[in-house]
Amino acid sequence: MAKDILPLRRIDHIRFFVGNARQSAYFYRNAFGFDVVAYAGLETRMKEAGYVLRQGNITFVLASPLSPEHPDSQRLVQHGDGVQDIAIEVDDVQAAFDAVVSRGAQAVKAPTLLDDEFGVYEYATIRVYGDTTHSFVNRDRYRGIFAPGYLALAPERYGPQTSKPGGLVAVDHIVANVEEGKMNEWVRFYEHVMGFNQLVSFDDKDISTDYTALMSKVMQNGTGRIKFPINEPAKGKRKSQIDEYLEFYHGPGVQHIALATGNITETVRNLRANDVSFLRVPQSYYEMLPSRVGHINEDMRELAELGILVDRDDEGYLLQIFTKPVEDRPTLFFEVIERHGSRSFGKGNFRALFEAIEREQELRGTL
Repeated sequence: MAKDILPLRRIDHIRFFVGNARQSAYFYRNAFGFDVVAYAGLETRMKEAGYVLRQGNITFVLASPLSPEHPDSQRLVQHGDGVQDIAIEVDDVQAAFDAVVSRGAQAVKAPTLLDDEFGVYEYATIRVYGDTTHSFVNRDRYRGIFAPGYLALAPERYGPQTSKPGGLVAVDHIVANVEEGKMNEWVRFYEHVMGFNQLVSFDDKDISTDYTALMSKVMQNGTGRIKFPINEPAKGKRKSQIDEYLEFYHGPGVQHIALATGNITETVRNLRANDVSFLRVPQSYYEMLPSRVGHINEDMRELAELGILVDRDDEGYLLQIFTKPVEDRPTLFFEVIERHGSRSFGKGNFRALFEAIEREQELRGTL
């Protein structure tokens, strides 16, 4: 077995930089069923507002500047709300940082210790595609709610939770969109700098419609716990969803986050009741489904009613569904996924999914 040159434990948290962290926290709490567990801001002597949200093993951090002098204020003008940092838990922050920098990673923040009455929190940051970053974090010596500067949320900041539970348990994968011709450059980065390996690749013959196409390679770390598909646009008759993303995000970045659930039908029913909007595929997709995927445990009629997609590979099957963009710009969206043995990414659904996305693009006038 090949040596894992960069031992990584798991995705620790995903940091979003947003225009109004309090309102964004309210949205993710009431639409997706997250618990808001911690807060940072003026009361904690911070120069930004921050909210920590948790559900299962998923942690989101929503941060906003409190003045134009904040070093990241301009990214809101450029990108709108979006993912700024994918933080990864490691055994040794200094060792991880030194290893990746020695192999060519661009340093953003050298290993830094933060401490308070709850202990010591250590992190370091490197740059990846666009202005997205990875932070390496270790909280083995920290017993606080999240990190120094964050305090447990006062109950009066939000009232009782009234929305339905999301049932989301873990981050399955995080997808990046990069410029045409840049995919292999970032594949090499994750291979040679981060010690990832390529799990699967798709070209424009696999992922295309009559109008648009893309190419994608899925990178995973040594344990397979962290998966980062990387997309780039391919030549098509019209503007692809990747082109649209790059135009409105003004550069490469995180396109979508796939969140795992143990009961996708219940999760989707609840999220729909919470006013989460999902893409729909035509009814004809479900007429062909039994012959394409064979026996599954779920009721096909219920899947059709909810708009859930199904695909099968040699190891099992998966169920998945995609939200519409959660921002005004057609950029970030979410996937909900339930795996039954399958380790793939729904190749059999790509055409139906792309056509659904194109219908949305047509409504936006960006196809």
